[in-house]
Amino acid sequence: MPLGLQAKSLQAKSLQARGLQAELKQKVPFTSREQEAYLSLLRTADALQAQVEAKLKEFGLTGTQYNALRILRGAGTEGLPCREIGERMITHDPDITRLLNRLEGRGFVERTRAKHDRRVIYGRITAAGLKLLREMDGPIEKHGREMLRHVGQEKLKRLIELLELVRGGEAFHRRDAESAE
Repeated sequence: MPLGLQAKSLQAKSLQARGLQAELKQKVPFTSREQEAYLSLLRTADALQAQVEAKLKEFGLTGTQYNALRILRGAGTEGLPCREIGERMITHDPDITRLLNRLEGRGFVERTRAKHDRRVIYGRITAAGLKLLREMDGPIEKHGREMLRHVGQEKLKRLIELLELVRGGEAFHRRDAESAE
């Protein structure tokens, strides 16, 4: 085969090898665009999460712990009820009590009972938790920019809009309504 045709053939094969179907070494095509998009979102989220978890491990935290600390930092000195912390989590965690136990054991969080209803437990970030987050802010922000730098600002804006569109769909609203019951 002439060199020019070989190069075109290799280029065509590399184009075919792109995409989720090739990554998964899947021989059968996806059953629908929706299936491919859904699985691509899951695969991408997993890849990003793995990179973030590796960075957080350098600071001795998991993604869930980091998320809870950031939520409590944003809540200010009054803190938040455990239920509300759970509602604000990026990734659902069914056991906020255990999560706060671990963070409290490390001195990053304190818990108190509400005065108006002793059944309600509030979580608050401590000075040690705030200090840890301040140390993490720069490196974590830099890591996030590095992970997505290749996408470009305009495409990132469009990606955010598309993801918001997906989250605004009927299936998400149905799930939120069911979890509120």
